Amino acid sequence: MTATLESRSRKSLQQKAIAKFIAKKVIPPIVAIAIFAVIWQLLTMSGILALPSPIAVIQETWDPYIINPFFDNGGTDKGLALQIIASLGRVAIGFSLSAIVGITLGILIGSNEFVYNAVDPIFQVLRTVPPLAWLPLSLAALQQSNPSAIFVIFITAIWPIIINTTVGVQQLPQDYRNVARVLKLRGSKYFFKILFPATVPYIFTGLRIGIGLSWLAIVAAEMLVGGVGIGFFIWDAYNSSLLSQIIIALIYVGVVGLLLDRIVAFIASKVVPEEQN
Repeated sequence: MTATLESRSRKSLQQKAIAKFIAKKVIPPIVAIAIFAVIWQLLTMSGILALPSPIAVIQETWDPYIINPFFDNGGTDKGLALQIIASLGRVAIGFSLSAIVGITLGILIGSNEFVYNAVDPIFQVLRTVPPLAWLPLSLAALQQSNPSAIFVIFITAIWPIIINTTVGVQQLPQDYRNVARVLKLRGSKYFFKILFPATVPYIFTGLRIGIGLSWLAIVAAEMLVGGVGIGFFIWDAYNSSLLSQIIIALIYVGVVGLLLDRIVAFIASKVVPEEQN
């Protein structure tokens, strides 16, 4: 009898928790989206907004872009899911390279004051260069569109990773340094037990910024380099005056960008100690 009551109580608490989550996290965004869609529909019906209405977008893209996002008719005529996957492949390569190089350089620069003073002005200048400004140079150097797009991702994402990692190393508490000195920790032991764990929160801040910039940059780069990818899809739809396709593609882009940020944030929540969040 007691076990049955405990089970019912547990289920009741779970149901209340689920209901509370839905009320706080699910319903408000749905209401906001519905209000936005109604306003958008009214603006298009009144002629104030010269864009397809939400209803028109759904009708014009339902088949195949919504119900069959994986269709493949060859060449660049592919579904939005395949376009997104192609773009994500480039982002994965470019972002991974920028993470490896950025974290390594950030630790080296942050650990040496002379190196920091030498390269910081250079990095501050280079990080302000718009991502697409690198594209002509990368095309000239690499002679191929796909590596050029990956290079744009790399050069866009690397700066926040380097800067945040450098700051993390420089902000290492003096108490940590004192502990390392007392325990005579040097080399790899000092790195893995003191320096790296203390820097991880800063590293993940840089990674979250970097992944967002990567996704922004690949869409813009693909508009210019062409091929399969969500950026080229949007540009091709614009040239064909297919505004509904552009709108549905932008929705895909926004959702994927949100998911990328949440994935990095989730990994950070598992890696970064709770007291450092």
